[in-house]
Amino acid sequence: MSQRRRIPHLIGSLLLVAAAGVGCGEATADSGAGAGTEPEVRPLGRIVPVPASVTPEGEPYALTRDTRIGVDTSSRASKAVGRYLAGLLRPATGFPLPVVDEEAADGGVRLRLDPDDGALGDEGYRLHSAPDGVTLTAREPAGLFRGVQTLRQQLPSAVEHDSVQPGPWNIAGGTITDTPRYAYRGAMLDVSRHFFTVDEVKRYIDQLALYKINTLHLHLSDDQGWRIAVDSWPRLTTHGGSTEVGGTPGGFYTKAQYKEIVRYAASRYQEVIPEIDMPGHTFAALSSYPELNCDGIAPPLYTGVKVGKSSLCVPKAVTYDFVDDVIREIAELTPGRYLHIGGDEAHSTSHADYVTFMDKVQPVVAKYGKTVVGWHQLTGATPAKDALVQYWGLDRTPAAEKERVAAAARNGTGLILSPADRAYLDMKYANDTTLGLTWAGYVEVRRSYDWDPATYLPGAPEGAVRGVEAPLWTETLSTTDDLDVMAFPRLPGLAELGWSPASTHDWDTYKVRLAEQAPRFDALGIDYYRSPQVPWPGE
Repeated sequence: MSQRRRIPHLIGSLLLVAAAGVGCGEATADSGAGAGTEPEVRPLGRIVPVPASVTPEGEPYALTRDTRIGVDTSSRASKAVGRYLAGLLRPATGFPLPVVDEEAADGGVRLRLDPDDGALGDEGYRLHSAPDGVTLTAREPAGLFRGVQTLRQQLPSAVEHDSVQPGPWNIAGGTITDTPRYAYRGAMLDVSRHFFTVDEVKRYIDQLALYKINTLHLHLSDDQGWRIAVDSWPRLTTHGGSTEVGGTPGGFYTKAQYKEIVRYAASRYQEVIPEIDMPGHTFAALSSYPELNCDGIAPPLYTGVKVGKSSLCVPKAVTYDFVDDVIREIAELTPGRYLHIGGDEAHSTSHADYVTFMDKVQPVVAKYGKTVVGWHQLTGATPAKDALVQYWGLDRTPAAEKERVAAAARNGTGLILSPADRAYLDMKYANDTTLGLTWAGYVEVRRSYDWDPATYLPGAPEGAVRGVEAPLWTETLSTTDDLDVMAFPRLPGLAELGWSPASTHDWDTYKVRLAEQAPRFDALGIDYYRSPQVPWPGE
């Protein structure tokens, strides 16, 4: 476990603060327990992200050894979600929890698909709990999966342990009806500055799932390393992927490994967006193939952290052969809609060359059946039709740059909001934080939560905002403990901004619900930062 955190967390603690209500829905629930204890019944809806509508009613449901999980056995997706739920609950409860046909689950937990319930959309769900059973209804399997995360958080935090715990396992009575605010709720993991294995990426995927994140953006190439196999350009990985920041050994994903990440993410209803950053951030490629350089000379591998010194050679025809091959091979591996072409910090590329490059590369993405995503500098060229741009500017970014992005949004370009001084998980929390960077300023937990995506970018139509994404850059992060301590506890708040209605956005109630996540973090082995802004258990 990392020792870099400012204050060590309480291993295995099941303490909770006595707290306020959920701040939404038709009722405000009382905690049902005094300070320092976790209630046997968690108040309905006091979870993260907070649900859209909560109606507490009646007595709780008790999960027991006789509980069955009922699904529509004719639906492969429903059966898979049922097995996933059973797999989550069996280790800590010790219960068998067989997954059976819905009709054989009387008195149990039913997962029900209702294709005619249009109000629930693609990811919404309705959870009804009463002493005689729990019914989780969704229009689509993704909605069942999101609802399972709510059911999971309604149970005591001890349910996350991988060994049998004493229980009881109660789910408060009433009804939650919940749909997401934004269709795009993302997290980015930089595997280029420091490489992370398939299993380490899967661990992060599971953490994202708990908070209803639906998009995993993988930053697969940068100056310090190329991390995805490209058969037609093999030295990208054998040479360009051999190192990382600081000069330690790097690594890369074979095509089979990348497909395994994509498959695993899909099982958690997350879409993978691969990013190949260009024309800048390309030292790993330039070092692998001399012909990609305008002078035909390959630079040495780069293991530093300063940016803006590299560029593909825009005038050379071979550059576009390279781009076509890379995009084609990665698109073939990626069933999702999007392919991210980067485009940021191309300081070594002239503006004219940048525009030329983007005008040539964006159609290649379309040729292979994908939609372009780029960092917001793409608006300095002409974004392709239906493109998304990812805004990573700051509150203090010059108004002219913000207006350029807003103008693109008014012309139909969709926005993903990742303001660096709000959403970048690699920024230090405070001046005594060991890990992280400070170029965007300190980003404490409240700052990362206390902003509204709909109104953040002046002049951008609210309808242009597709959602939010929390990037995690890894210049200073090399272990999963490092990832944990920078992502948590900020990631859940950013997930709530993407999922929950704007009317529920309230720091004072959120910080209490966040504090109540601490025992869950502990049980899951998440090495989180104990921000002094949050009323953590035991403090």
